[in-house]
Amino acid sequence: MDTTAPLATPDDPVGRLRPRIQQALDEFVDRQRGLLGDASPRTAPLVEAAAEFLTGGKHLRPTFCYWGWRAAGGDPAEPAMVTVGAAIELFQASALVHDDLIDGSDTRRGRPSVHRRFAAMHRDAGWQGDPDAFGAAAAILLGDLLLAWSGEAFESATAAHDGAGLRGARAVFDLMRTEVGGGQYLDVLEQASGAAEPAGQAERARTVLRYKSARYSVEHPLVIGGALAGAPESLLDAYRRFGSALGEAFQLRDDILGVFGDPERTGKPTGDDLREGKRTLLVAYALERASAAQAEVVSTHLGDPALDLAGVEALRAVLVSTGALARVETLLTERVADARSALDAADVTEDGRKALSNLIDLATERSH
Repeated sequence: MDTTAPLATPDDPVGRLRPRIQQALDEFVDRQRGLLGDASPRTAPLVEAAAEFLTGGKHLRPTFCYWGWRAAGGDPAEPAMVTVGAAIELFQASALVHDDLIDGSDTRRGRPSVHRRFAAMHRDAGWQGDPDAFGAAAAILLGDLLLAWSGEAFESATAAHDGAGLRGARAVFDLMRTEVGGGQYLDVLEQASGAAEPAGQAERARTVLRYKSARYSVEHPLVIGGALAGAPESLLDAYRRFGSALGEAFQLRDDILGVFGDPERTGKPTGDDLREGKRTLLVAYALERASAAQAEVVSTHLGDPALDLAGVEALRAVLVSTGALARVETLLTERVADARSALDAADVTEDGRKALSNLIDLATERSH
């Protein structure tokens, strides 16, 4: 393998980065398999679930981290950035395992979610107790393991770094993990209390969007990469403006796909976000302008775990007819424009500028 070749190019910003990150993840899990196997071979299903969960995905967050590094003048072939990217993917996996459990999701990327996987294992084996409780416990533990592993991988990747850049990157990595936990709680809180507190729903929905997903999807990975490359504070501020805008646009697209997306592409059943009762900006905007009859449709169907296709279609009709879908698409377009403006003003390498421009399109495409 040529260790001097760039891991990605501006025209193919993911490039060899994705398979290298997957390789790093596979090797990391193999090491953990040995450590847990020393405790007991009965831990094997936990490690296999981690390995399967970590397989696939677009690795967008590690890609933004790499280009944050490279656009700030970092070595295009730096292998440590692969491990940093793997650490971010481990954290992403932790958040998703817990998120699926909280939401009661049946699938992730077309496969059974972790808590459903372990519930089925319990049920098939005929063990004592409640299969669903066992599945929930296993998912909590696996999510916690993935969170711990993310810190371990980050420390190993940055062991050779020192100085202000490392301190800054570590601070952002820690902030990222704290914010997502807080954002996840705000999401759960909104699902529980949103209907009783109609005033301010749209602003609360945007707060959840920022802290549960948007900031850690683009902004924080970019800043981590830039800090490790020794970027000046002026560039890190530009990354924050770019990442905040693009991260929000990315999550808005994801929210739209969660309601209107093709399950063959999204890997989740049609209308799953509606069954889970997610109080997204789409829902908040719809309720701002809903008639009494439309509000009743939302009250009746949103959060119904048994929601059928007719219910999904009824909710979709409200989101369209109240103008909520159009308003979110408009906001998404505005935030993409904000990201491009921030990128135009940023003092980055030309390769970095082109790659980040291409990543705007990749992160906000209409199907993924």
